[in-house]
Amino acid sequence: MENTQSNTKTHKLKLDFKNSKYATGRRKTSIAKVWVKKGSGKIYVNGKLFNEYFSSENHKMQITRPFEIINQPTEYDVRCNVKGGGPTGQAGAMVHGISKALVMFDDNFKSTLKTEKLTTRDSRAVERKKPGRKKARRSFQFSKR
Repeated sequence: MENTQSNTKTHKLKLDFKNSKYATGRRKTSIAKVWVKKGSGKIYVNGKLFNEYFSSENHKMQITRPFEIINQPTEYDVRCNVKGGGPTGQAGAMVHGISKALVMFDDNFKSTLKTEKLTTRDSRAVERKKPGRKKARRSFQFSKR
């Protein structure tokens, strides 16, 4: 067991992102700190490959979408630390952060990513529960008698 733990530690140390661009992405209650650099198309989330971290195919497609839009799916490496929320919010936060970091690399990407609305923060969040109601808007069943 000690060998596997030391291998994962060295695996994390191999992630060298010295000449990278940094951006923060947000979605719902998730926050993603994203570093993007020129590379071979590897995406790491919290020290794991994103295929291991996200189980849903929808989330995997969503994360690779900014690279497909700029027609460079294997040109950049990504390292990301995500916290808060669930997998959907985390994937959305990553997309937001990746898009912002890609714009820092090349201003020509800005127009294409902006038309797809990837550089804007998606501000939709869960509405709070109101007093005297069952949920945010759902009321208790009305009884006439």
